[in-house]
Amino acid sequence: MLLTCLVGGILLFAIGVRYMTAPEAAALTFGIPRRPQALELHYVTGLRNMWLGGLAIAFALFRDWRALALWFAFAAVVCFADAFVAANSVGRWPHIAFHAGCGLASVGLSVASWRSHLKGG
Repeated sequence: MLLTCLVGGILLFAIGVRYMTAPEAAALTFGIPRRPQALELHYVTGLRNMWLGGLAIAFALFRDWRALALWFAFAAVVCFADAFVAANSVGRWPHIAFHAGCGLASVGLSVASWRSHLKGG
């Protein structure tokens, strides 16, 4: 079971790396145009956020604070990266501040979750 989960995680991570290094080729492999004209990218982003949000909810309901701490730590990295993307795209401070603020909140929630884990739940 551990090996299967590790392989699945490695494959998903590799797909993410491909989207970062060869986005147009990855989009074609996914089944959307090289440069989406409609709402395909929005739907993909929405589905990913729903899946990740559901995972956080499940960790919280199961009171798996260690997993939740790790989830929020990774989320913080993504939020800060999103702030960087927004800064280099639209460049408006409300967008940048939103993502950076979410990153700071994720750091705080990661620390709080880890402390709950250390206390034993």
